[in-house]
Amino acid sequence: MVFSSAVFLFYFLPAFLLLYFLTPWKNAVLLIFSLFFYAWGEGLFVLLMIGSGLFNHAAAWAIATSARRKLILALGVSINLLALFVFKYLSFIITNINAVFGFTLPDLQLPLPIGISFFTFHAISYLVDVYRGDFPAERDPIKVLLYIAMFPQLIAGPIVRFGTVRKEIGDRAVGLETFALGLKFFVIGLGQKVLLANTLATPADAIFKLPVEALNASLAWLGITAYTLQIYFDFAGYSNMAIGLGLMIGIYFPLNFNYPYIAQSVTEFWRRWHITLSTWFRDYVYIPLGGSRNGALRTYLNLLIVFALCGLWHGASWAFVVWGLYHGVFLVLERVGLSRLLERALPELRHAYLLFVVMIGWVFFRADTLPHAIAMLQAAFGFGAGEGIVHHVWQHLLPDVALVLLVGSLAATPYLSALGRRIAVAPWAAIAGLYAIFFLSVMSVAAGNYNPFIYFRF
Repeated sequence: MVFSSAVFLFYFLPAFLLLYFLTPWKNAVLLIFSLFFYAWGEGLFVLLMIGSGLFNHAAAWAIATSARRKLILALGVSINLLALFVFKYLSFIITNINAVFGFTLPDLQLPLPIGISFFTFHAISYLVDVYRGDFPAERDPIKVLLYIAMFPQLIAGPIVRFGTVRKEIGDRAVGLETFALGLKFFVIGLGQKVLLANTLATPADAIFKLPVEALNASLAWLGITAYTLQIYFDFAGYSNMAIGLGLMIGIYFPLNFNYPYIAQSVTEFWRRWHITLSTWFRDYVYIPLGGSRNGALRTYLNLLIVFALCGLWHGASWAFVVWGLYHGVFLVLERVGLSRLLERALPELRHAYLLFVVMIGWVFFRADTLPHAIAMLQAAFGFGAGEGIVHHVWQHLLPDVALVLLVGSLAATPYLSALGRRIAVAPWAAIAGLYAIFFLSVMSVAAGNYNPFIYFRF
């Protein structure tokens, strides 16, 4: 079940809010609906998630009360990573071993539980934070299970630290202003997902599925541009919906995106893109590796390790690893001296540099395989075999796509929001705008229009 589905909007969410506000057992209602939300699409894998919550409650309690804290932490983190490895990476490892060594090891081809990367990172951060003494281990297993299973952030983040929501899980209240703000976040996120990302998904998916011999430069760049905006509005929209749902019930989730495409360096981009993931890797991988404390060469190596792992976190594919290393290399180059050159350049050139680097990177992220990504890039730079006769750009650049490309390009910057605030001087104007976004989004969902969700892959 996804937030932009008819089942969620017309049945699940109204039933949840009604019971949540009419009964005094807020955590019980939230937990039951969260487990149902996950079981709706994942069936018995809900038991894996419940097991994760109960195991990590016990492990944190053991860390807090045992003299062998470091050993228990290592075991707890290892068991969490083992579950992630088995379901997400075992098939990838077996395939590569067979290819390299000529073995015929059987591939179990286990299905990937949705959201396992997110709730595994939640669990690991909880254990590490308890070990560090950031807060005491939680006595109530239901609260830990609720932290792991909470449906607004369960399948696509933001990646939330237990310390961030610890107080609200224990005791929270919702005022009318907070609920209204949550509703605003949810409607804007729904519009980003349904009206922008879903529209752009059609040409992006169609072009990336074309055979190599059909690609030419104009088709390739249209596909790359559409995907660049699609992935932003798909993920940022979903994050905003999650933040909105949290606010509706008095839980504050951290901001996950801050206009990343206005950045003027790759370093700045990663301060604005998927903020909760980049800060998670900083706090739980980069700093423990030594961060920037052990000289320049070790710092560069740490950055490359972190971003290789960041790529691998997104999926068991060499294309994801290359995407992560690609960003890591540019972060290293900027530390070596590229950033000083960029500072001397015009802001427009710095911005063009960032967009070019990021858009090339998205090809590795979106392509099914590494050869597919390379072929797409070859076409983008004029080395494709396609002549645009059977497949040409105007077959995909339809009026609705062109309009959304224009609106999306503006909405990816603060300017459209600033314009909206100027126009909406009267409260009724802002409310009318939100009603229009919600109405159009609901009409699209009810019509059963194309509604993919990129981060289900992870």
